Amino acid sequence: MAAAVRGIRSCKGFISSTRRCSHSVALKPQYDAIIIGGGHNGLIASAYLQKGGLKTAVLERRHVLGGAAVSEEIIPGFHFSRASYLLSLLRPHIYKDLELKKYGLKVYMRDPHSFTPMLEEGVAGRAPRSLLLGADLAKNQQEIGKFSEKDAKAFPDFLTHLERLACAIHPLLDAPPVDIPGLTQGSLRKRISALRSLKPLVKSGIKLGKNIPDLYELITAPVMKVLNRWFESEPLRATLATDSVIGANTSPNNPGSGYVLLHHVMGELEKEKGAWGYVEGGMGGVSQSIARSARSLGADIFTEREVEQVLIGQDGSARGVVLKDGTEVSSKVVLSNATPYITFKQLTPQDALPEAFITAVDQIDYTSPVTKINVALDRLPNFLAAPNTRDGKPGPHHQCSIHLNCESVELLEEAYREGQLGRPSSRPMLEMTIPSVLDPTLAPRGCHVVSIFTQFTPYLLEGRRAWTNEDRERFAETVFDWIEHYAPGFKSSIVGKDILTPPDLEKVFGLTGGNIFHGSMSLDQLYLARPLPSIADYRSPVKGLYLCGSGSHPGGGVMGAAGWNSALTVLADFKRR
Repeated sequence: MAAAVRGIRSCKGFISSTRRCSHSVALKPQYDAIIIGGGHNGLIASAYLQKGGLKTAVLERRHVLGGAAVSEEIIPGFHFSRASYLLSLLRPHIYKDLELKKYGLKVYMRDPHSFTPMLEEGVAGRAPRSLLLGADLAKNQQEIGKFSEKDAKAFPDFLTHLERLACAIHPLLDAPPVDIPGLTQGSLRKRISALRSLKPLVKSGIKLGKNIPDLYELITAPVMKVLNRWFESEPLRATLATDSVIGANTSPNNPGSGYVLLHHVMGELEKEKGAWGYVEGGMGGVSQSIARSARSLGADIFTEREVEQVLIGQDGSARGVVLKDGTEVSSKVVLSNATPYITFKQLTPQDALPEAFITAVDQIDYTSPVTKINVALDRLPNFLAAPNTRDGKPGPHHQCSIHLNCESVELLEEAYREGQLGRPSSRPMLEMTIPSVLDPTLAPRGCHVVSIFTQFTPYLLEGRRAWTNEDRERFAETVFDWIEHYAPGFKSSIVGKDILTPPDLEKVFGLTGGNIFHGSMSLDQLYLARPLPSIADYRSPVKGLYLCGSGSHPGGGVMGAAGWNSALTVLADFKRR
């Protein structure tokens, strides 16, 4: 511990790239477009609106840009991706269009990708078994073969199958949903124009071909129905199943969990499909690079400018915003990167919205099972299943997503059932990452930052009781105890921690209910119904007020598609004026 303290002191000069930057640009009284919230989608929307010729301003309430994709120095010398912690889903065309590498985005690729250690007695003095998966297919088969030769043979075909389904839905991500009102209402000319909205759906159908039934099954069925058909070994099935529940208040045996799995494998990084990586300096590096790109195009971006309310003109359309300090800023359109609940229940005057619409907004599901714990360590964790070498250098498994309490699907199911009773899981599902293994900018030399994504924790505890500090500490201790089982000495290496339960995620990041996706990724809240059928095209009942955040199609994750789609919708509406 003393070494860690010395390390922290030696890092006093280590300046976070996400600390507040001073910009000389003053907030103007009028813009073409105002974006509420400086999360990644809002920043992306600002860049494309500015490229389209609209003078745009982004107003962020916090002192730092990025929303949930943010880096913060919570403990002196230790820099955390405080909420979102991995990059994969960011749409490649956005990455390229906005020249994010040019504007400072640097990514550390991970290989291997996933490490699942077992809690078991070693045989003949050997370490407990583990499952290590990465980009090398032959090595993957060797690892899987420790548990099932049958599964090892089936694994390549499964990956090909999953990749085929994921690639086929890419056209749907980069366009608004089908324009149902346009196709069914209005003049013949409008209906013909709306036919263009079918193009992405047709593209996906052509790509899928005979696999359309397979996609339908995957997105509607419990993921275990699919996985059980492919595999027999528990460690492999459970490891794959974690992606079907991550961030979602569901179990692998619930319908719709298959889509959550698909959502988490549809990305790519550095042209490697399905890969996830660490952003240098933390996830705030993504947001900062987007902001630099948007500013270079002429967008004005401000922190510590909290919007109090959307201004509504006499004609019932949005005409700007009023800030918390009373400042009014006029605009022709307003885009909200906040959740639909915050947008329509807190920022929009209620008398500007139809009563039936407000009732529908109240029904959007924001249930969250997630508690994020960020931990500073003074040394590298030492796993029983993969002991550290004498030189203390990180092993391949340290750069992975480390899955703990994931030896079997039943463990995931038990954790889910317990969480539904209002009790934080006593054996929670844990996804642990150590980005400082690849990114030395995050921690003092010899020290590390750890992100622990835990499930299942309810928003309210038994008896609808709010979380207390004692509850937070108790749950964190449970998490640390379980990590200690897999990596003895972990608890004694802790320098500091940051515990974010669902109510904390809501308070700090504006994530209604603590839901990391801005609304559950359930079948009733996807595509044509995200967040509601009446506003799936990013347009709200208030003319000139749009959604641009993850609560809209295609949903959560650091993807940027919602911001891109919303911006194109706004620009199309301007052309029609």
